[in-house]
This record gives sequence, structure tokens and C-alpha cells, in this order.
Amino acid sequence: MEIPEITLEDLNPSDFIAAQVRAISETVGDGLAINALSGGVDSSTVTMLGHRALGDRLRTYFIDNGLMREGEPERVVALFRRMGVPVTLVDARREFFSALKGVTDPEAKREAITQTFYKTVFGRLVRESGARFLLQGTILTDVEETVAGVKRQHNILMQLGIDTEAAFGYTVIEPLIQLRKPAVRAVARALGLPPEVTDRPPFPGPALAARVIGEVTPERVAVVRAATAIVEEELSGSGAFQYLAILHEDRVTGLRNGRRDFGLQIEVRCWDSQDARTGRPTRLPYETLERLAARIATIPGVVSVTYNITPKPPSTIEAV
Repeated sequence: MEIPEITLEDLNPSDFIAAQVRAISETVGDGLAINALSGGVDSSTVTMLGHRALGDRLRTYFIDNGLMREGEPERVVALFRRMGVPVTLVDARREFFSALKGVTDPEAKREAITQTFYKTVFGRLVRESGARFLLQGTILTDVEETVAGVKRQHNILMQLGIDTEAAFGYTVIEPLIQLRKPAVRAVARALGLPPEVTDRPPFPGPALAARVIGEVTPERVAVVRAATAIVEEELSGSGAFQYLAILHEDRVTGLRNGRRDFGLQIEVRCWDSQDARTGRPTRLPYETLERLAARIATIPGVVSVTYNITPKPPSTIEAV
């Protein structure tokens, strides 16, 4: 089924918000809905739409999967509570790392995250709450990349023929599925979300698991989390569409204190793009790259820092 796009040029944010609030309210009726808030612009926009439509009949959860950025669960929960949206923080780190143990294939990792998220964690929350609906921030690019076989986005279900009612026990509602990222940002601004949300670079659904090549362990996530903090601090003023750090699988030869050291390699990516369908590496000043390398190399175990210069296609914005 082809999804008709609402382009940024054709979008009237106020009309879109009114239509989606009405549609959510009519679909859920007198029942309950739940949604997962990650703090990204997509999930934040859906949370605000659901809150307007349902009020206290929306149960919003932040799932701490152990794969988020430094301090993110607490920061996002506090932000939305200040905006009048109650959020419950759910500690699901054990479930996610257990599901990812020993898994190295990129698609197998995405499937493990999908099943853990939708079946294990949200299946339990659905049973406990009695909700029959899940709101999520699927956008048009997610669908296109999954259907085209570029990579399986964890939030694509019905478009692959998955009956969510039969598989997980609830119906999925996707208010943003006709939009791409620039249009979602416009809706988020119209909803009153702050710039720290509306202007935030995209972050993958599988979180930092999408930036670990090979097995995803708490120790390896800690390395890429530290590198991510440095990259985001250094490149936040670059004007780029997205910037990220990736931990490679193989150890590489380095040198510390005059002795050979088999250490870790971090790859930095920074992209100029409009909607993630295509992209070109940002031409960063060499001084910026040197500063990135020097700071990231202070992370214990890291001996090599590289910069990706391959456009999309044939590369992709995320590595996994």
C-alpha cells in the first residue's frame, strides 16, 4: 500500500494537528492508549498529539533499554513532566541486553530489539494497563527504507504484514506516517515543543545498538556512549543534519606508552541532508576533526578515530 506524502510545502501544521488529535480520539474511543517516549522529535511529537487527544487516558513510558545516551532517560522524563505530561520510567536494561547477547548480524540485532520492545516490554505494559492501542512515531522514511530492503527499521510492523493485534495484543496508531523529518519538526514546533527537541538531530530507534558493529554489550555501549557525547558536543554548531559515533568490531593496532596496544576504533559520521533519503558527508574543518580525534582517543581502549567520507548512497547514515 502506497502512503500519500504530506510534504513540508503542503503541510498546514495547525490543520494537521487538529486532524490527528481528532483521529486518535475517534480510534481510541473511551479506551486507553500507551506510547513510548524516547525524547526524539518523532516520539515527542506523537506524545504531545496523544496527550492532547486523550489526556490521562494516554499512558506514556520511557523505556530505559540501556542503549540511550548519557543521562537521557532522566532528562527526557523531567522535561515532559515539566510540560504537564506524566511519564513512567521503565527499567528494561536486563531484557534488552539478554536478547542481544551473542547477536552480531545487523538484521538479527534489529529483530531482537523489535521483539523485546513490542512483545516482551510493551506486551507486559499492555497487560498491566489494559490498553488496546499503541501510539508510535513512524515516519515515511522509516517505511521506505524497510520496504526497499535498505535496513529494517524496528518500528515497521503492519507495513510488513505483521498483525500487531494477533502478535502483540494491541493496535498500532501512526499519526506521522505521511511525513518526513522536516515536516515532523514543523508540527513539533506548532505543538510548543522546545528547540532542544524540535531541532535535535535524528537518533535511531535501536538507539546506540545501531552504532555498535558486532555484539552489543553494556561495556561496548559505554564506549560508544562516551564517544557520542564528545561528537554531539563538538558538532552541535556545525549545522549538519546528523552526526554520530560508531564502534567497530575488530581491534586495531595502536601505540601507548611506547608499546603496541590492540585497541578499539571509533568512526565519526557527519551528514548534510534534507530528509535522510540521500546525504553527503559534511566538509568539516580539519582542526575540528583533529580535536574530535584527540578527545575520543582519551576514552579507555580507543586507539583509532576515522571520519566517513562516503555519500549516501552507497553508504547509509547509520552503520547498522
